[in-house]
Amino acid sequence: MGSLDGRTALITGASRGLGRALALSFAREGAALALCGRRQAPLEEVAIACAAAGVRVVTVSADLGVARDVERVAATALDRLGEVGILVNNASDLGTVPLAHLGDASAEALQRALDVNVLGAFRMTRAVLGGMLLRGRGLVVNITSDAAVEGYPGWGVYGASKAALEGLTRSWAAELAGSGVRILAVDPGDMDTDMHRTAIPDADPAELRDPADVAEAILRLVVAGPGAVEATRLVAALS
Repeated sequence: MGSLDGRTALITGASRGLGRALALSFAREGAALALCGRRQAPLEEVAIACAAAGVRVVTVSADLGVARDVERVAATALDRLGEVGILVNNASDLGTVPLAHLGDASAEALQRALDVNVLGAFRMTRAVLGGMLLRGRGLVVNITSDAAVEGYPGWGVYGASKAALEGLTRSWAAELAGSGVRILAVDPGDMDTDMHRTAIPDADPAELRDPADVAEAILRLVVAGPGAVEATRLVAALS
C-alpha cells in the first residue's frame, strides 16, 4: 500500500517539470489524480505514466490565467474524483520572456503573471476549499520562489506575483487555523526545468536541482500530516 492510498490530488502545471515529477511521485504512492496543463499531448503522456501505477488519472487541458478554465478544471476534478483532498498550485508564468528589468517590462506582462500565478491559484483554491472544510481535512501547496523574498534583476514581474501568492498563503493559513485544512507555500529552489532554461538559457544544469528530488521532498511534507509542519513558507531542500 502507498502512503497516499485513498487520497485524491489535483496538480496544476502537471505536463512538465516539477508538476510532472509530483504527479509521478503521488501516483507511485497511490493517489488518484487530476492533472492540468496548457498542452494536452504532454499531459496525456504524464497521465499514461501515472496510470501505469494503477491509479485513476483525469486530465484537463487549460490556461489557468483564464477564470472559466480554472472553473472547468475544478469542476472536472470534483466530478470525476468525487473530492480533492490535496491541491498543488504549481502552474506558473514568467510574465515576460526573455526576462526584462521592470523599467522595460510591460503592464501586460505583469498582468499575465498575476493572472496565472496569483488569481489562478486563488480561484482554484476557493473552488476546492469548501469540500475540504466540510470534511475537516485537506492540504493546499502553493509553489513559490525565492524571488518572492529577494530582489533579482529581471525577476521583478515573476517575483511580484510570487510575493502576492505568499501573502495569500499566510493569510489563508491564519484563517484556516484549527479547521483541519493546511496551506503551505513551498520554495523548490532553482530546478533543471524547461521554465528555468527559458529564463536563464546559459545556466549550468549541474548546479540545478532535479525536479524528481524536489517532488520527493514535497511528498514527505504531504505525508507528514497536520502538526508535523508549522511554518507556512518552506524550502523543499529540507530533504
